[in-house]
Amino acid sequence: MEFKDVNLVVGAGVSGAVIANLLAQNLNEEVLVIDKKTHIAGNCYDYRDENGIMVHKYGSHIFHTNNEKVWKYLKQFTDFNTYMHKVIGVLDGIETHIPFNFNTLYDVFPTSFAKRLEQKLLDIFEINTKVPVLEFQKQDDDDLKFLAKYVYEKIFLHYTTKQWEVKPEEVDGAVTARVPVYLSKDNRYFQDKYQGIPLEGYTKLVENMLNNDKIKVELGVDFSQYKNEKFKRIFYTGSIDEFFDYKFGQLPYRSVNFKLETHNRKFYQSSACVNYPCNYDFTRIHEYKYYLGDVSDKTVIAKEYSEAFEPGRNERYYPIPKDENTELYQKYLDEAKKLENVYFLGRLGDYKYYDMDKAILRALEVFEGIL
Repeated sequence: MEFKDVNLVVGAGVSGAVIANLLAQNLNEEVLVIDKKTHIAGNCYDYRDENGIMVHKYGSHIFHTNNEKVWKYLKQFTDFNTYMHKVIGVLDGIETHIPFNFNTLYDVFPTSFAKRLEQKLLDIFEINTKVPVLEFQKQDDDDLKFLAKYVYEKIFLHYTTKQWEVKPEEVDGAVTARVPVYLSKDNRYFQDKYQGIPLEGYTKLVENMLNNDKIKVELGVDFSQYKNEKFKRIFYTGSIDEFFDYKFGQLPYRSVNFKLETHNRKFYQSSACVNYPCNYDFTRIHEYKYYLGDVSDKTVIAKEYSEAFEPGRNERYYPIPKDENTELYQKYLDEAKKLENVYFLGRLGDYKYYDMDKAILRALEVFEGIL
């Protein structure tokens, strides 16, 4: 079979689906989408179980963005509900809000002390700003130093050790910044203008993107089966080191293991996501029926365990942010630049932690770049 006029998209997740859709819809070009998984939608894959609950197989995915272009693009393929994500953390046995905010102050400390801390924070920092936890350790004030120590130990230290299996000081500052103190009473985890869950799920969203006569999808297919064929263009959303047969070594990732449980009760916990920074071996528990308001006498939860990535055993989830890993990725990127009509994108192709909207924006920009 001749492929010289066909685009190959490796990966049927959101990045691959966006590229495939744009090539077919805007350029009227033939596209072959392959994925070694046996389903579309990549790690966003969801499905309705026998209880009518929409389960996110690879952990909770909450769409949020401030980018008008990304939002308008997705709205062609799905409607969203108005779900706004809130995360609960169990600190000293108390359920409270994460990120740590003014409401958290009053949940975990005596009222008089919480008031004093609130005033001191507002004297130094602006309201409605997110201040990285390490900033408080720099202040010359005993109360704020105590707060820094409390937040550092109760939210950041143990959670980071569980998630990354490293000492916190060895983790890049970009990761530390993901656990801020929010000087606000806004309990939402994200403050983006647009937030929600696709009403028919992420799998249906991706299916709608790929629903074009010019697009052919093959699942359970590895890139090696097509590697020697000549395509018009290749868009690769797999791991860039795997594309180059690990010639410079393997890029490190953390993986996640989700242990699903079904319970004979309407709800298991008070929120869709409850974090356990200091207790248990898992980092958090997801309860899926909250996302689309599914009605059932049963509920499905997933306990999330962080673990090392091992090829062939589990999935790549989080690139490990260290200087030596960035340098290794740069070697692969330099190799990629030597190739003609081969494009790398997505979390694995770019070796970056992308939220969904950033992955979609990146795919839109890659497409604009080839026009």
